[in-house]
Amino acid sequence: MNVSSCMKRNVVSIPANATVQHAVELAVKYHIGTLPVVDKEGKLLGIVNLKGLLSLVMPDFVQLIDNIDFLSDFGAVEKRRPSDEDLHHIVHDIMEKPICVKENSSLLHAAAMLSKHILKDIPVITEDGILIGLVSHVDIGTALMETWKLV
Repeated sequence: MNVSSCMKRNVVSIPANATVQHAVELAVKYHIGTLPVVDKEGKLLGIVNLKGLLSLVMPDFVQLIDNIDFLSDFGAVEKRRPSDEDLHHIVHDIMEKPICVKENSSLLHAAAMLSKHILKDIPVITEDGILIGLVSHVDIGTALMETWKLV
């Protein structure tokens, strides 16, 4: 079994020249945390993720605190929004290098890549680099469990 058998095929993506504001709107509208960046032919160029978008307003100290169990409310920090200038930047400026798997990758290879790179979803591409889907731990786990049916 490979990732193409269980991936999500209806993937929301964005062009590299779109604005950060548009990326935010897509993330909110579709309730997604992984937004692949593609060219006109659908070739995967990069990734914009929720962490990258939120980093526009979240202070660095939040990432530095090892034990935040005692904090239940960050107050005004949670209400901050990016500047209009930040929202008008293009996606190319904030996208990350894509980590992806090919459509014929095994389920365990994709699961290992998700774990190694601490990802929620990983793009699935063709041999030519064209985005064709996204696969998550849930997609992989449920695909593996489908074979556990009692005989």
